[in-house]
Amino acid sequence: MSGEADRPRKDLEERLKFFRDIGADFVFKPERGISKATTDGPGLDAIREQVLDCRKCRLAEGRTQAVPGEGDPAAELMFVGEGPGRDEDLQGRPFVGRAGQLLTKIIAAMGYDRSQVFIANIVKCRPPDNRVPQREEAELCTPYLAAQIAAIRPKVLVTLGKVATDFFVPHAFGGMTSIRGRFYEWNGIPVMPTFHPSYLIRNEGNREIKKMVWDDMKLVLARLGKA
Repeated sequence: MSGEADRPRKDLEERLKFFRDIGADFVFKPERGISKATTDGPGLDAIREQVLDCRKCRLAEGRTQAVPGEGDPAAELMFVGEGPGRDEDLQGRPFVGRAGQLLTKIIAAMGYDRSQVFIANIVKCRPPDNRVPQREEAELCTPYLAAQIAAIRPKVLVTLGKVATDFFVPHAFGGMTSIRGRFYEWNGIPVMPTFHPSYLIRNEGNREIKKMVWDDMKLVLARLGKA
């Protein structure tokens, strides 16, 4: 019983440690009053049904379920990752595993509730053994993503990792360290590349990487008029 009672305190301690690690010298308070429902709008609802029925590439053969994406249909901020992992494949929701929990903390540090942003991936089905999506798989799947972006019309896109960044910024050379930290543009939308949360987990002791991600998010907040 005491373990359950201590959980809120431990969660708070863990969150505060994360804020210290990324170098956040302030924490935004989520604007609860403007939180919107996470149910899809009409356009997104149709895209979701298409994704769930899609059999265009071999990834559909091994999936438990497709992962269309989720969040506010009128989100001003959208995050795009690489593809679903094991937990996402089982639940049909994006970024719910360990990397997803870290992304949720980053979103909270920015002053947003997860329900106030939209989260999606380059491919909607899990690649075998979590490998990188192949070019053909991405080419067949990204029209769904482009349609989602057109329906949502976010003010800023954040790409998580090199695979997602390559779709939006195909002519950027170098690794994420050299690409991140500045805005690019895709169809008139500012794009901020940053490290994938799983990369932060693999380099858990490296506070410099965490700080770089937070610096990127501060630039995003400034572009949104929230810094």
